[in-house]
Amino acid sequence: QVQLVESGGGLVQAGGSLRLSCAASGSIFSVNTMGWYRQAPGKQRELVATISTGGSLNYAEFVKGRFTISRDNAKNTVYLQMNSLEPEDTAVYYCNYYCNVPFRRANYWGQGIQVTASS
Repeated sequence: QVQLVESGGGLVQAGGSLRLSCAASGSIFSVNTMGWYRQAPGKQRELVATISTGGSLNYAEFVKGRFTISRDNAKNTVYLQMNSLEPEDTAVYYCNYYCNVPFRRANYWGQGIQVTASS
C-alpha cells in the first residue's frame, strides 16, 4: 500500500501562486510515475501533470507553461508549482502514484486538497 499526503493548497487571488506538495510512503517501487489531477464541481477528474522517476514529463494543454511539476526521489515527494492562477484553476487537486511494471502495478490517490483562485 502507498499513502499519499498532500499539502500547500489554499486561497489566492487571480494571478497568484501556490506550491503543492505530496509525500508518499509505504510500498514505493523504484520505477513509478507520480502526478497531479484535479476535479472541479460538475466536471470529470482531469490530468494536470505527471513525472516519472526518470524525469519524463507530461502536462495538460491547459497548463500553458504556468505550472511546473518536479520530484525529489530521495524524499518520495512530488511538487506542483502553480503560477498565474486563474479562477478556472479552482478545484480539488489529487496526488497520484502509478506503477505499470509487471508484478508491481499500482494506482493510488491522495485525499485531495482544495485550490481556490478568486477574481
